[in-house]
Amino acid sequence: MLKNKKKTTEEEKVALENQTQSEIEQEIEQVNEARASEVDSEVEAVEEISVEEKLQAELKEATDKYLRLYAEFDNYKRRTTKERIELLHTAGKDVLLSFLPVADDLERAIKAMESVSDVKAIKEGIILVSSKLKNTLSQKGIKEMESIGTVFDADIHEAITNIPAPSDDLRGKVIDEVEKGYYLNDKVLRFAKVVVGS
Repeated sequence: MLKNKKKTTEEEKVALENQTQSEIEQEIEQVNEARASEVDSEVEAVEEISVEEKLQAELKEATDKYLRLYAEFDNYKRRTTKERIELLHTAGKDVLLSFLPVADDLERAIKAMESVSDVKAIKEGIILVSSKLKNTLSQKGIKEMESIGTVFDADIHEAITNIPAPSDDLRGKVIDEVEKGYYLNDKVLRFAKVVVGS
């Protein structure tokens, strides 16, 4: 009996040790699981922080790109405005330069009128200056409008007055031209001021 008791106590001890060992193992597993969940939550927090920092960096980069692009566009706008103003100031420079010789010829003709008694020579000089002016205008794309005898067209003519037509075929046509009209590269530069037959 004693042996049985000893066996039972030893078995109980072994059972108790096994139970304790399994409890310890369970506790270790619980501690490991707790540590793993803590590590996972720390990793998630670190990942969240790194994602947030990454987004902050991307936002900063995008803002920097936007500011640079805006500054470049502002510089472009200023530069083109300055160029446009310069172009407006100097746009007619070549045209004006081409008219200076005609102006010089006119001055010479005026001086010649003071000392010359021959009207025929003055008339020829004025005709030469006039033809030089017309050549200069045609080189710049300006040509005269032929209006007399044509049908009145409100797109190119400006009627000053209507007069009774001398014949039936001149009704609705231009009878006289008060001021010549001009084209610039096939567009109306100045409307012709005309008298129309009615």
